[in-house]
Amino acid sequence: MERRKSRRVYVGDVPIGGGAPISIQSMLNAKTTDVEGCIAQIQRLKAAGCDLIRLAVPDEASAEAFGEIVKRTGLPLIADVHYSYKLAHLALKNGAKKLRMNPGNMTDFSEIEALSKRLIDLDVPVRVGVNGGSLAPKYAGMNEVDALTESALECADVFEKYGMHNIVIAIKHSDTLINIAANRKLAAVCDYPLHIGVTEAGTLRTGLIKSAIGIGTLLMEGIGDTIRASLSADVVEEVYAASKILRTLGLRQGVDVVACPTCARTQIDVEGLASKIEEMTAHIKKPLRVSVLGCPLNGIGEGKDSDLGIAGGKDSSVLLDGGEILKTVKNEDLLAEFEELLNKKLANL
Repeated sequence: MERRKSRRVYVGDVPIGGGAPISIQSMLNAKTTDVEGCIAQIQRLKAAGCDLIRLAVPDEASAEAFGEIVKRTGLPLIADVHYSYKLAHLALKNGAKKLRMNPGNMTDFSEIEALSKRLIDLDVPVRVGVNGGSLAPKYAGMNEVDALTESALECADVFEKYGMHNIVIAIKHSDTLINIAANRKLAAVCDYPLHIGVTEAGTLRTGLIKSAIGIGTLLMEGIGDTIRASLSADVVEEVYAASKILRTLGLRQGVDVVACPTCARTQIDVEGLASKIEEMTAHIKKPLRVSVLGCPLNGIGEGKDSDLGIAGGKDSSVLLDGGEILKTVKNEDLLAEFEELLNKKLANL
């Protein structure tokens, strides 16, 4: 698919836009003042394949803690700031490599000139992030698609006025169709790199579907340079979801774990086993197809197109390599035997 042309910005050494690979983002839900809790979440997110991580900076204590987390992780972290330009400057002082501000709750643009100068001096980009639930009162009564687009561009124009060009824009709405329409409109009228996602998408049960449709539709049209699948779930699930969307569309290489829907013949825990393999392989960026199938009756044939596979039995299961039966192993040893086989396969790629 042909991607929309956009300018490029850098968050530390991670590029966004300008044809760069689409990056995956998530946001911590631990309080930023809980340094140890944040570092633990960051480590899990990185292991799952997250490229960019955002932290809330709602007060001065959080800004100071942000600096400690930056020092201890050495990662380019994003500061999410609302209401206060003072907090924006504190976050930059403490090592933020990208700043997110919401013009819906930072409606006084008189301080953007000083902030722009600081951002330019530090070579740090800003994300103008507009949410449907926090539009400024002046947009009340306006068509939401128009209001979202106008709010984002108005704020970006003020930054541009003061020489700040390293800008990312995000328009998000909890209504998937409004979200798609607003991003289409924005994409047609500017060259800013776009951060896309469906905000407040919900739990895993509903949020995955809304995110897949909302993000996937835009990506299929070439729109989007960095993504977040916002879920009411463990933050790592956001990364798994975003990764799966990108892999499904052929926009990122990795391990594709397919699993049968199970039936009365199933004799192993297909869901649990597939989930563990997804976690085991989340960091791998080489193209592999892995099948987890519930029985040897159909499973062996269904695994013919996979690089590696499992066809489960009651006490023992079959391991497949290149679609062919490699060996039969006891179920208690199945995951360990699979991991050994996986590592051998990766070493030969």
